[in-house]
Amino acid sequence: MTDEAPLDKQKPIQDVNVLGTTPLLSPAELKRKSPLSDRVVHSVYESREIVKAILAGQDPRVIAIVGPCSIHNQQEAIEYAERLLPMAEAVRDRILVVMRVYFEKPRTTVGWKGLINDPHLNGTFDMPTGLTLAREILSAINQMGLPTATEMLEPITPQYITDLITVASIGARTTESPTHRQMASGLSMPVGFKNGTEGNLEVAINAMQAARAPHTFLGIDHDGKTCMVNTRGNDMGHLILRGGRLGPNYDADSLAEASRLLKDADLPPRFVVDCSHANSNKDYAQQSVVWNDVIAQRAAGNQTIVGLMLESNLRSGNQSLGSDPKALEPGISITDGCISIEETSELLESAYQTLA
Repeated sequence: MTDEAPLDKQKPIQDVNVLGTTPLLSPAELKRKSPLSDRVVHSVYESREIVKAILAGQDPRVIAIVGPCSIHNQQEAIEYAERLLPMAEAVRDRILVVMRVYFEKPRTTVGWKGLINDPHLNGTFDMPTGLTLAREILSAINQMGLPTATEMLEPITPQYITDLITVASIGARTTESPTHRQMASGLSMPVGFKNGTEGNLEVAINAMQAARAPHTFLGIDHDGKTCMVNTRGNDMGHLILRGGRLGPNYDADSLAEASRLLKDADLPPRFVVDCSHANSNKDYAQQSVVWNDVIAQRAAGNQTIVGLMLESNLRSGNQSLGSDPKALEPGISITDGCISIEETSELLESAYQTLA
């Protein structure tokens, strides 16, 4: 028999790599600080119903989700919405324009994670301010009557902002995640699932099927307490084609294959095409090529195409964040490159004429 080493109760075995925790205000507290007007509630409800009808093939319009790759400045986001609004009203009988308002950014390695995570752009991670700004921006845009779309990345975030979202999306990096599929099953709006980064559609189709089912999982309630979340399932999931490492997937053959795979899975053969990312070979200036091709296919009778996505900002291009946020040029993306608001207007107008 060998002697055992004496038990050392002082050795750390929990939170070894955690530097600390900071309490966060609850969703209910944040919503009390910024309650919704009747107009905002009506805008969100009505726009969701329109999107559902389009996805179900009951409304002939096309959804156009356009806006910055990411929101990093409140004033610029509102200015973009104010300039987008008259365009949306001019095409509304053929195109439902939804503003892209993305606050969370998935990173391949490291980088700025979005306005909610780091609203001051300086690594201070003032999330209470980030969540407050997100609600203020979304509320102001919906008050104008302009619907909003965002990507759901952190599974805690929905309790804070989803009452202001018309269309949600799950990104290419997270579509395969069981956590995000469960989360999507409980969201109150239509949810788009992007194909995987390789271009594989099966991952997104599996996600759509999973999100249609009821789930029980860990989450938080409106008071911020950890709880079991029981969901009904979300039957308004849809496929978003964004291309992949093997190349674009917006051409007619790729769309036909996507339709076939959806039918084989007993899912509605309707989808949204992302004109950015791999479909434009990560060149923001090529988004117009994808847009015009897909709009022409829809005008030629391809009813499986129900929407398109564009990354667009006040000014074209992108810029690095750098160490001094005050040095940023106004109206230019600090993540992926975007086309300008002027080019966006031209593309919406040309699409409107093509779809006549």
